[in-house]
Amino acid sequence: MKLRFAGLFAVGLVASTAFPALGSGTFHTTGSMNVARESHTATLLSNGQVLAAGGDGSSAELYNPATGRWTLTGNMNVPRSNHHAVLLQNGQVLVAGGLNAGGTLASAELYNPSTGTWTVTGSMITARYGFSLTLLPNGKVLAAQGTSAELYNPATGTWSATGSPTSAVGGTTAALLRDGEVLAIGLSNNVPSELYNPSTGTWSATGNAGIISLNAVTALLLNGDVFVTSSFASGRASYSFAEVYDPSTGQFTTENGPCSCRAFNGTVLQTGKVLVAGGAITVPGNPYPSTETINSAELWDVSAQAWTSTGSLKDSRSGQSMTLLTNGQVLAAGGSQSTKNSNGVILASAELYTP
Repeated sequence: MKLRFAGLFAVGLVASTAFPALGSGTFHTTGSMNVARESHTATLLSNGQVLAAGGDGSSAELYNPATGRWTLTGNMNVPRSNHHAVLLQNGQVLVAGGLNAGGTLASAELYNPSTGTWTVTGSMITARYGFSLTLLPNGKVLAAQGTSAELYNPATGTWSATGSPTSAVGGTTAALLRDGEVLAIGLSNNVPSELYNPSTGTWSATGNAGIISLNAVTALLLNGDVFVTSSFASGRASYSFAEVYDPSTGQFTTENGPCSCRAFNGTVLQTGKVLVAGGAITVPGNPYPSTETINSAELWDVSAQAWTSTGSLKDSRSGQSMTLLTNGQVLAAGGSQSTKNSNGVILASAELYTP
């Protein structure tokens, strides 16, 4: 690992040993990535492996849950971070947008797990980062941000404009509802969220979601509701909050947040609970306060409508990817780590959470 300055990333350690079997409710170390990554994507493939791509350069690698090891695979054609990825119905992975030294990207490309190679596909109409990318039931992919949206057609490899949200929406995650519509979250508490109807290509306003940051964790619950948890900083303090969207009423209900922290990440488990882990806090200091990452993790229990503590991460981190595996475990990989002695270390380490 190396220190990060101004968004630079470092090469990490080669993956070593597979993980041991440990008890439930715990994190344990698994093989490290070959490249330290933050602001990357991690996509569960049809074969159960996980594709980690970008974060600084164009490199990509695969995690094999059977061995706990990472292996490098083909490089993307364009270096990118803060991009988005989605698994298509044909088993390929679509990666689009993001940032690199040249600025905001409109380009997109496809990863073929059978060959381990990337091919360029049609570019988005609008260059984007911090947007949502959602696979629709018809196989097309919806990209939405602000008051614009577009559709990717895998059959033609092209993007086309679709209806525009009536209010500004944002964030990297949108939720595909059980009825096939897409919920995109409004950008502030006085802006309604929006529903996209793939059958008509139109948007309609729905409930307000409160104060939402761009890195909100959005999860479709087993009962069809949508759970959203996010965070923001105000002065030297950090705050988190959560809300539940009920599609039958079109309204959000406010719940408690998981921690007094920011920049955490999470995912919904096969059990229906929501796992949130890591994050960052501001620590008072002389002459200036500092940012430190945390290793705590919590579970949102839908039935109890409450947070409970669970096993802690082995490494404190924020901005890591968290991927639900087919066996029910969660892979937490990469991110950054800040302590009182070091600031912004980009991580190659990875760990597994066993529910």
